[in-house]
Amino acid sequence: MFALGHRADQNYPKLLVPMKKITCIADLREIASRKVPRAFFDYVCAGSYEEETLRENVDDLQKIKLRQRVLVDMSGRDLTTTALGEKISLPIALAPVALTGLQYGNGEILAAQAAHEAGIPFTLSTMSICSIEQVAEATGKPFWFQLYMMRDRGFIAELIGRAKAAGCSALVLTVDLQVLGQRHCDVRNGLSVPPELGLRNVLNMATKPAWILSMLKSKSRTFGNLAGHVKGMEDVKSLAEWTATQFDQALSWNDIEWVKGQWPGKLILKGILDVQDAKLAVKSGADAIVVSNHGGRQLDGAASSISILPGIVDAVGSEIETMFDGGIRTGMDIMRALALGAKICLVGRSYAWGVGAGGKAGAARAIDVLAKELDVTMALCGYKRVVDVDREAVEVFQSSRTA
Repeated sequence: MFALGHRADQNYPKLLVPMKKITCIADLREIASRKVPRAFFDYVCAGSYEEETLRENVDDLQKIKLRQRVLVDMSGRDLTTTALGEKISLPIALAPVALTGLQYGNGEILAAQAAHEAGIPFTLSTMSICSIEQVAEATGKPFWFQLYMMRDRGFIAELIGRAKAAGCSALVLTVDLQVLGQRHCDVRNGLSVPPELGLRNVLNMATKPAWILSMLKSKSRTFGNLAGHVKGMEDVKSLAEWTATQFDQALSWNDIEWVKGQWPGKLILKGILDVQDAKLAVKSGADAIVVSNHGGRQLDGAASSISILPGIVDAVGSEIETMFDGGIRTGMDIMRALALGAKICLVGRSYAWGVGAGGKAGAARAIDVLAKELDVTMALCGYKRVVDVDREAVEVFQSSRTA
């Protein structure tokens, strides 16, 4: 697989380079910025409002300093761990990212295939382009399904039933998006699904021939899990419109029991950013939580996910499996989150840029980059097994909020 790449610090012409020559997630982001139409690239990158929380997710991770250790036998390192009782090859899961199928044709299918080949979980978004059934047919393996609660409980019961029928191994209920935080670029770009064919968008798409070709081969070009399944919403286009009219703003802890009644399998609550909410999640009977602020895309001004993680881990201990999401760009970031108590890390933007850069090969390259960075970091910190990483691996943690 080949992709366009160039030295960021020099004005070299764009050259074709092998995907294996891509050395970091930043490379994939740069390539995706040239290959994906602006509206869809911006959608992945953006945070809400002034993007304060988006920036702090990344910055606060970088403020955590790792302890370098030497003269420790690092032969035979082991990055395997478990998630929800299942063995996985890396402490990583691919997070739900809406519209992945508009980063590259069949994007969700390709990302799921890359995840399965790497031995890690893939999470399909409710707001995906490829449907549950399309992903299941193309992969033939279990995956996680992310659910947004909507006012039409009949449709939600049907959606959960479709996830069960497809063999999904976990339900990831997102609890921090009852109302939508505004992302300014989405408004400016006129984000819609399928894309608006205004002059600006048409001209931009015309410069993306590989993207156009991939979309011509795509199984779906609209919200695959929604369009045609909801009365009156057969022609769903706008993510913001759908959220405003359908998402259940009355959702409460009492509704978790209803979800559990529909879903007999493993249940993950994604979007926990408060110790008290983490304790309530334990009482709700959920199997796991994801400490997350929705990638800085909802409450701008909220704390970074990593600054909240240690307090939640201390509060709930082993009562519930604690996962982490927010700001992961390197294997070093994964090491930091594991050191502060995360069982695994959910990765979103990093693999979405990979999909945009090169489809399945790009997603696989993103996973491989993170895995190799984590492996080297673990070795230089003196750990032989990823399951042994603890707070002794870090020296300093200082949030930008208290600096």
